[in-house]
Parts: sequence; structure tokens; C-alpha cells
Amino acid sequence: MSRPVAALLVLVCLAVLAAVPLFGSGYIVYIANLLLVFVVLCLGLHIVIGETGQFALAHAAFYGIGIYTAALVGNAYALPFPLPVLAGGLVAGVIGVVLGAAALRMRDIYLALATFAFGEAMQWVFLNWTVVTGGPNGLSISPATFFGIAIVNDKEAYPFVAALAVLMAAVTLVISRSRLGRSFRAVRDSEIAAMAMGVPVRRTKVTAFALSAVLAGVAGGMFATFSTFIHPDSLGFQTTILVLTMIVVGGLGSIFGAVSGAIFFGLVSELLRQAPQFQEIIYGLILMVFMMYAPRGLFAAAAAKLGGNRHG
Repeated sequence: MSRPVAALLVLVCLAVLAAVPLFGSGYIVYIANLLLVFVVLCLGLHIVIGETGQFALAHAAFYGIGIYTAALVGNAYALPFPLPVLAGGLVAGVIGVVLGAAALRMRDIYLALATFAFGEAMQWVFLNWTVVTGGPNGLSISPATFFGIAIVNDKEAYPFVAALAVLMAAVTLVISRSRLGRSFRAVRDSEIAAMAMGVPVRRTKVTAFALSAVLAGVAGGMFATFSTFIHPDSLGFQTTILVLTMIVVGGLGSIFGAVSGAIFFGLVSELLRQAPQFQEIIYGLILMVFMMYAPRGLFAAAAAKLGGNRHG
């Protein structure tokens, strides 16, 4: 996609973001908040899978760590809005460094299995550490505050959630176009060639895990800003598969693909909420259709229609 078209697309997206609270109902604004959380989650998974080629399946766990950390910090200290979110991102990032360092010797299916096991272990912790997380009863989340003013509904939370999503997208874009982003892609394409070029492969992999976990933790903090309750059942393997499907459908290896996949599949997921028994079947059918007719994803297909062939 050419730069003028990409710039126009970004301006249209920003205009839509600004218009949502002006013309949308409370339900529409809630959905918009949820889609923005999905966008940040997908950006995190995009860094570790799309940019670095590490097939990790622990994203729902980092998302849950971000939610519980932000909620517990907010409940205990009533800190201003950005601080619980920052705490969620930092705690998830530190755990991401530990997991990344432990997974350095694994790759492909072994890495997927190890990170899957970590995700399942964290859900067990969320379910059974009742004193901290509320266990199977869930955890109530106190309203976030900003300069002492409580953020009590979705419309009040929306400007903060939207600003964080735009900030995280900008940070991801800067990282992708920096030397670090080039190192990520060098490791993805060939670790041996990357080492020959002087790329510190081990440090690059751990950095990708950490950044991915920080973004997932921030997404969790964003969720805690407009939500009043969290239950461990929503933080299982199904959430990781949902986010993975979003970046595959949007376009693996593309920031715009991750964003468009999060919005497209987030809306589909919300529409299918009325027919939960058919959700997994329809997800599978959508994935099959994309693999057959648009294997490079939604964004690449749209870019091809517009006459370009570059990824964002």
C-alpha cells in the first residue's frame, strides 16, 4: 500500500475513533472499547509471532496477569488511571522475560506446547488463588480514577482506552521500523543468517517475548478500566486461539493486518455471541475460507485491491 493511501487510512481510522462516543450508544461504545483491547492484544502477538516467528500460545495468560494486576492495584490504592495499567504491563513484561529466557532452547511445536502449558498453569492459578483473584467467584473491579474523578461508564473510559490503543499502535510501528524490528525479522527468516550478521538471537527472542507480554498486560489494564468484573473462564486457551485467528485473518507479519483482523474478528465474535454453540464451527469455516482465498490475510487482500503490494 502506498504511503498516501496508508496515511489516508490512518486519518479515517482516527476520525472514526473520535466519532464513536459522539454518535454511538452505550453498547456501541462498550464494543468499541473491547475492540481496542483486542487491537493491543493482537499487536502484542504480532511482535512475537508475526515479527519474530516464535509460535507462542501464552497470550491469554499475560492478558489475565495484566487484568488482575491492574484491578488489584486499583482496588487497593485507588491510583490514577495510567498507573494500574502501567503496573499490569510491567508485571506481565517481567514474567514474559522469565518465560522467554526459559523457552530459548525450544522452537516450533515444542515452544507452542511449553507456552500452552504456561497458559493453562496461569488459568489454574487464576481459578485457585482465591484469596487474591477471587477464584471461581471472579473479582470485582473498582472504577478507575483520573485526577480523583471516577470513570464509571464506557463513554467516560473510551477516551483513555482509545488514547492507549493509538499509543501502543504507534509504539509497535516505531519498533517494527527500528533496528530492533529488523532484528526480529532477521531471526524469523533465519537464525543462522541473523547470527552471521551479528544479531544477538537469544536477546532478540527474549525482548520479543517481553514486549509481547507488556502489550498483553497493557491490554488487560485497558480492560480493567471499563470493566467491573473479571472471571478466569474468559482467560483460557480459547482467548489465545481467538487472538491468534485475528492476526492470521488480518495478515500475519503486518501491523495493519493485526489491527484489521482484531476489528473484523472482534465484530464477528460479538455477532456470534447470540449463537455460542456455532461459534467454533463458524470460526473454523472463516479460517478455512481465508486460507483458501486470502492466505496473506484481510489487509493484504484489501491492499491488493487498492493496487499495492507492501505490508505495513
